[in-house]
Amino acid sequence: MNERSSSTGITIRPARSEDAGGITRIYLESAHYHAGLDPERYGIPDAQAIKARYREGRQHPHNTSGEAITLIAELNSEVVGFVDAQLSRSPDPMHREMLYCHIVEIAVSQRHQGEGVGAQLLHAAEDWGREQGADLASLEYLASNQRAAVFYERLGYRAGSTIAIKRLAARGGSPDGT
Repeated sequence: MNERSSSTGITIRPARSEDAGGITRIYLESAHYHAGLDPERYGIPDAQAIKARYREGRQHPHNTSGEAITLIAELNSEVVGFVDAQLSRSPDPMHREMLYCHIVEIAVSQRHQGEGVGAQLLHAAEDWGREQGADLASLEYLASNQRAAVFYERLGYRAGSTIAIKRLAARGGSPDGT
């Protein structure tokens, strides 16, 4: 994927190890937001661990195909957003054989939300997936995150499946934890 600039001054390009600090700042902003929406499932990770993860290129640990990318949005030499994408295939033999460009993570600095940065990042990740031969783009978001739902629907995403979760109680306990 080549670097691309927009009329807004935003440059989208593949991340480099020196971008880890900026990515970490935005990642933690996103973590705080999600922990506020669902504190039972989301927490705030250690900043140094996240920074090391991106500096050392370990942000795609579960990608078995080896095809993954992190793109950043840069404005005036500052990282203002990032997206992690990877290629995957469904393990279900009932599914047609298709390659997915899965958006693992996308976040934009709170100061730059609503300026089109997220859309530019998402389009760049989709373009990367297309270049790799992907048939579909996929992503998931927290059901209570209405801001994300509106954003993704505006960009043409629709529900393709539902992930249901259930709290598992200790053996002998009830599902509600009593």
